[in-house]
Amino acid sequence: MAKTSAVEKNKRRRKLVGQHAAKRAALKAIIMNQSLSIEERFKATLKLADLPRDGSKTRVRNRCEVTGRPRAFYRKLGMSRIALRDLGNSGKVPGIVKSSW
Repeated sequence: MAKTSAVEKNKRRRKLVGQHAAKRAALKAIIMNQSLSIEERFKATLKLADLPRDGSKTRVRNRCEVTGRPRAFYRKLGMSRIALRDLGNSGKVPGIVKSSW
């Protein structure tokens, strides 16, 4: 089980990303627009720098919904390989069968 503080910090980051997504996208569009003057683009860069760093979507870590484990995460299922195996062995995930040969 992951540290509760790490899981909660990641939840706060997800919330901030949702709040600032539109504003960040608008500022990035201004920055990338070559037809605008350099001064306008630089002002947009400064405004983007003033936004919270945790508002960037690259700061969010994919974590297992069951255990909070940050590694070996399957996006399609939303859980780690260990949690998937445990739930699959107990028959709680449809279509997963432990192989034997």
